[in-house]
Amino acid sequence: MVDPFGHEALLYHDTTELLAGTTTFLSEGVEADDALLVVTPEPGLSLLREKLGRLGERVTFLDMSEVGRNPGRILPGVLMAFAASNADRRVRVVSEAVWKGRSEAEYPACVQHEALINSAFAGRRATIRCPYDLSSLDERAVADAERTHPVLVERNRSRVSAAYDAAAAVAEHDQPLPPPPGGVVAHPFEARQLAAMRHLVFQHALDSGLAQNVAEDLVLAVNELTTNSVVHATGGGVLRIWSEDDAVVCEVRDNGTFGDSPAGRIPPSPSSSFSGYGLMMTNMLCDLVRIHTSPEGTAIRVHVRR
Repeated sequence: MVDPFGHEALLYHDTTELLAGTTTFLSEGVEADDALLVVTPEPGLSLLREKLGRLGERVTFLDMSEVGRNPGRILPGVLMAFAASNADRRVRVVSEAVWKGRSEAEYPACVQHEALINSAFAGRRATIRCPYDLSSLDERAVADAERTHPVLVERNRSRVSAAYDAAAAVAEHDQPLPPPPGGVVAHPFEARQLAAMRHLVFQHALDSGLAQNVAEDLVLAVNELTTNSVVHATGGGVLRIWSEDDAVVCEVRDNGTFGDSPAGRIPPSPSSSFSGYGLMMTNMLCDLVRIHTSPEGTAIRVHVRR
């Protein structure tokens, strides 16, 4: 049986090619009465809205730099949510998750996001076209686009990607996280220290300039991670917290492992031994979530911007 889902990388060289490769795609969706979503950063978002004109009234437009600033949030919070709200219709999406403004810390999570789309949407009536700006992205990004998308579209021609290997792309970007800055204190914890860890995170967040409501979100996210360490590891772990130029960063390490690479991005099955809902909430609350798991243990690092 042919999979009704299609995942395409739109390789464009300039604005003209971006608009040509997206407006035709969306216009076909209008004719087919598909549910249409565009999630791209500016200035492409405004250019596409203007180019579509009246047809744009049929499209939901979202700024990727806002709703997708955490790559781990795009799949559950944007794409799958849109598909769920249009369950009775075919879904057609333009989603630009990788662009020049992405940081080195965000990039691995972007690649994993693109790769995981394939398993998350398998069997669904949907087509997701992901633009990649060849004029600004490096060769690494283009190679990863070819590995995470079964189909490549360039200058109005489609071809099968000979390099497609989504599982390998996910695994390759599950790398050890860079070490914390020198002098960062390690705070071991077990169940009876969870309240103290919450207080520590909240105070550090406020002292670092986070607004109180943002600090409370960070506390909630870290509490999910430390509680997971108590429940799913051997009763505890280690918390580290520090400030960077534009963010507060918290890292939780423990000796537990999980082999479910979509954890926190795709709702887990009822039979899953690792619930994943806490990680999903963490992705919704934070601006970046990085995970590395190995037989020796798991490290999860969350960033919240000032």
